[in-house]
Amino acid sequence: MAAGLAFASTAAAASGLDPQSERDQSKELQAALDKAAARGGALFLPAGRYLASGLRLEQPLHLSGVPGATILLAAKPGPILELSNAPQVTLSGLCFDGAGLDGDGTSRSALLAAAGCQGLVISSCSFSASKASGMTLLECSGRVVDSRFGDFGKAGLFALDSKGLEIAGNHLHDIGNNAIQVWTSDRRQDGTLIIGNRIERVAANDGGDGQNGNGINIFRGGGVTVANNRITDCAFSAVRDNSGDNITIANNNCARITETAIFVEFAFSGAVVTGNMLESVSAGISITNYNEGGRLAVCANNVVRDVKGGGPNPNARAFGISVEADTVVNANVIENSAEIGLAIGWGYYLRNINAGGNIIRNCPIGIAVSAVPGAQSALIANNLISGATRGAILGMNHADPATGDLALRPDEAPSHLILRNNLIS
Repeated sequence: MAAGLAFASTAAAASGLDPQSERDQSKELQAALDKAAARGGALFLPAGRYLASGLRLEQPLHLSGVPGATILLAAKPGPILELSNAPQVTLSGLCFDGAGLDGDGTSRSALLAAAGCQGLVISSCSFSASKASGMTLLECSGRVVDSRFGDFGKAGLFALDSKGLEIAGNHLHDIGNNAIQVWTSDRRQDGTLIIGNRIERVAANDGGDGQNGNGINIFRGGGVTVANNRITDCAFSAVRDNSGDNITIANNNCARITETAIFVEFAFSGAVVTGNMLESVSAGISITNYNEGGRLAVCANNVVRDVKGGGPNPNARAFGISVEADTVVNANVIENSAEIGLAIGWGYYLRNINAGGNIIRNCPIGIAVSAVPGAQSALIANNLISGATRGAILGMNHADPATGDLALRPDEAPSHLILRNNLIS
């Protein structure tokens, strides 16, 4: 291995690269990349700073440096490195520094842009300081692991139409719009794994009502797993799934989220939301938009506490968990919501909800359930509700109470509701 590194380092030096130079070395670095790729080998860049932009790679290569010390500094706006249909590329130990420059104005403007790359591995790299994005991946497979993304005006990592991608163990912080975006061009299976990342301080620089400001943003892509991430201080959601089918959101730890912490919305079909810890949020978990076809979920074993309301929409309700259609809500613990612990349905958008075995504490309304003509069935059983000052279980007409406390008189519940064995204290 040492001999291989020595050869690669010698190849870099032979191309005229100088790790101490202040001049633009794009031409020399491109020549070194081409020469190493033509040999089907590796290129090692010694510690130092290399001013470069517009580099391209279209063949397999292992490009490596000294973690934290080999710096590729942007010479001009746009990608420092573009990968195009290059299979089996590995990048490791490299620092991509955008020098605070703008992007090049394209939708894929990022320090690293890859398209059609299969078996791509990016490990122990860092991406920083650009008004554009850190990395864009189009139709790629592979792994982005143990890397750092920080100080971007747009996205940290944007993956579109992935072919089998893993995003794991990365640290993303101070991001302008979304930290991790996993999108597809139309509704299809994607299967990306987003596991064990740390995400901090995500803004919504480009505005909108949820398109930006999210720790993890899934759009259309199906079969995505979001698990074991630590996500804090987001302008909108920690995890937002818009129209992605068969998503798993599990065991994430989220705090200080300014809107709904976990949002499964619009035309999704199939979601498991389980084992998440949510603290100090404007709203907890929303599994919604039955009017758009959103349905079919399990929401279980989550802890939601200190729900404050407010946020970007000052009229939004403060709720621990909100569900609408074909969903089991089981064994969750909700504590200290400013308005509602568990919200079931919205107007006549209610069908087939089974809410059981939940503990709801210190919420003015323990359970709010839709009680208007057209609302369909809900079973509310075996819940423990404590400290509900306005009512343990209230039938609602949208945001307004439509019944008295049904926990006290379950036999007076509308015919589409069944209430059993709920313990009120």
